[in-house]
Amino acid sequence: MDDQAADFRRFTRMYTRLIGVLDEGLLATPYSLAEARVIYELATGESPKAKDVAEALGLDPGYLSRILTKLEKAGLARRSVSKEDSRAARLALTRKGRAAFKTLDERSNQQAAAVLDRLLYADRDELIRSMKAIERILTGRADAPYVLRPHRAGDMGFVTHREAVVYAAEYGFDDTFEALVAKIVSDFVTKFDARRERCWIAEVSGAPVGHIFLVKHPERPDTAKLRLLFVEPSARGKGLGHALVGECVRFAQSAGYRKVTLWTQSVLGAAHRIYQQAGFQLVSEAPHHSFGQDLIGQTWELDLDGYNASWTSSSDRPPSSTSTR
Repeated sequence: MDDQAADFRRFTRMYTRLIGVLDEGLLATPYSLAEARVIYELATGESPKAKDVAEALGLDPGYLSRILTKLEKAGLARRSVSKEDSRAARLALTRKGRAAFKTLDERSNQQAAAVLDRLLYADRDELIRSMKAIERILTGRADAPYVLRPHRAGDMGFVTHREAVVYAAEYGFDDTFEALVAKIVSDFVTKFDARRERCWIAEVSGAPVGHIFLVKHPERPDTAKLRLLFVEPSARGKGLGHALVGECVRFAQSAGYRKVTLWTQSVLGAAHRIYQQAGFQLVSEAPHHSFGQDLIGQTWELDLDGYNASWTSSSDRPPSSTSTR
């Protein structure tokens, strides 16, 4: 944690220096960062109230009041009595204030373009994805839309890396677990049958946050195996686990399978709830020592004959799951 805190602080020092927030005036204007943010809120909001601006920026109401008074004295902002609540004033920019906002907005765009223009395309793409990931993780934004896409180059290495890291952190699994995941994804790529097998990658704002695989059972032609269901800790609670399992089941039906089976561990309770709602049945379990832990392995099966997948559109979704082997 100490090393991570040091990395976090180093990044914030670098970034505040890069965008010049410590300068006396932001973007070579007479306004501080806080003042510029208030101007932005007044320019983009529909006559917001002071309370709205304070909440949006996380500012102390007293501090915000002093900023607003300064902007009013400079002729940049004005207050008017709210028609809905005479105790609350509506805020707006004056013509001079809108001109100040235009200058700040244009210079902000120029600054961003100057940083991005000097980067290689691949680095620029990675930077934007990382910025979106930082925003998503730190804000815990629950309404961020997700998409499911097929696998592409680079996904298998990322799948192995994230599974190993998260399972080591959450369950203490050792590097033999990473070796198992690496073998699963290697077999998937080298033996891939596009007619009967699939991998889905879940993304939020362009960043991968989950995955699942459906592969042929090596000994039962009428049976598919659901493998590597995984949702990032930061993306759980959005129904991703539900959506991923639903895609697997629908594809298994369309590919002509009669059953879907999976092997998982008894400690993965969140995953079990998803499987149960999908119609899977627990058919066997047995203790084993794997990945440096004493575990109870479980086999679940879903009979696809006459299966109704209406559960996948239910609004009563449990939290997204962790993983399945």
